[in-house]
Amino acid sequence: MLKEFKEFALKGNVIDLAVAVIIGGAFGKIVSSLVNDILMPAIGALLGGISFTDLKYIITPASGDVAEVAILYGSFIQSIIDFLIIAFSIFLFIKLLTSRKKKEAETPATPPAPAPEVALLEEIRDLLKQNN
Repeated sequence: MLKEFKEFALKGNVIDLAVAVIIGGAFGKIVSSLVNDILMPAIGALLGGISFTDLKYIITPASGDVAEVAILYGSFIQSIIDFLIIAFSIFLFIKLLTSRKKKEAETPATPPAPAPEVALLEEIRDLLKQNN
């Protein structure tokens, strides 16, 4: 069982998946920073100085030791924008990869050189055609 697990874990697909997850996590952090630190403040400034992280619907206000109960829809809006940017970025990356694969598939492979025997037979055939 240990041997089978080792074979499974060392297959190329599993390693590729692990690398993709790590890069995806880092990419997600970059996009979240882009949205939270650059886009949302700019959008908030365009909309009159609104900070999306402060947008909330208070269900029960705080009183004494009891914390406020609120629906944080501003954070939800930021998460939606994060998702849309990540999805669009992945779409563009996949589109770039598929277009490169199509270009590679479209270029015809040069046919291999015929074997010496075949080349000799073709030469004999051509000479016979010339003599007739």
